[in-house]
Amino acid sequence: LLLAVDVLHDLAVVRVNRKGSGFFLVPEQPVKLTQGQPLYSLGNPLDLGFAISEGAYNGVVSRSFYDQLIFSGPINSGMSGGPSVTAGGTVAGINVSKRRDGEAVSFLVPVKYAQELLRQVSLQGAPPKDFNPLIAAQLLAHQRAMVARLLDSPLSIKSMGPYRVPVRESGQVRCWGRSNVKAETSYSADTMSCAMESAIYVSDTQQTGHVSMTHQYLRSPNLHPLRFAALASSQFRVDRLGSTRDTRLTGPLCSERFVHSNTLPLRAVVCVRAYRKFPGLYNFTLLTASTDNPQASLQSRLDVTGVSYDNGMRVTRAFLAALGRSGQL
Repeated sequence: LLLAVDVLHDLAVVRVNRKGSGFFLVPEQPVKLTQGQPLYSLGNPLDLGFAISEGAYNGVVSRSFYDQLIFSGPINSGMSGGPSVTAGGTVAGINVSKRRDGEAVSFLVPVKYAQELLRQVSLQGAPPKDFNPLIAAQLLAHQRAMVARLLDSPLSIKSMGPYRVPVRESGQVRCWGRSNVKAETSYSADTMSCAMESAIYVSDTQQTGHVSMTHQYLRSPNLHPLRFAALASSQFRVDRLGSTRDTRLTGPLCSERFVHSNTLPLRAVVCVRAYRKFPGLYNFTLLTASTDNPQASLQSRLDVTGVSYDNGMRVTRAFLAALGRSGQL
């Protein structure tokens, strides 16, 4: 029987009808851990049978929106939701995920979040029959905090050629860039991207509560303007924003305008998709392309998932207002 859900930390409380041979201690106060302290992760990896993986605690993830513990040990499919315990049998965290691009880089939900969920269960009456409204309320609370933190100060401005582009550099957001300047290509492209390092896991096919932005500066002094226009148009794709057959989200509703931002003329497209199971939540996508030069194009994209309509518009307007031009081509 499902008793409680905390979608923000990927936790749930379930009551089972069978008795086990024992249990691990969930402490009333948070566990104090030291870096390098041994921990033991329990689970059923790859459905091969019960297993214990030894590893070490190595601090708190610095780029996660909510605290997660770094566990330097293996966690495989089938171990999610299992405990990671100290040598004394006290639960320190709950197995949640791992990095697939690394070795023995795994993550635990701190036991303090499980403690809070258990306290809520002890105070509540009968559990709800439908948890979707509760999950929606938790996601709405998350997006309020996420947007407040995103917009608590003006977006940082970076230069890409003659253009000025907004980015957000913070503890939860990582930025990177790359250039494609090769003699064998007919054009040059610089790309700058920023994305939150964490998202809220809703299901195997849906994650939400995430912000990302990308800027691409294309230019070619040698291409004929018609050929460059064809190149720029091929990069500006509005048809990749989803299907009406998606069971999680409605089809995209898009609005297109030609606007000016800080003297920079832009083609701007805003698309919004609503969550079918969680009323009040939306995904926003903003696409822009500069129209000031026949042989250069600044193309930007902003994606904000799992936000209220008002907050989605707030982030979109702030991003659009920060685009500009700083000089001549």
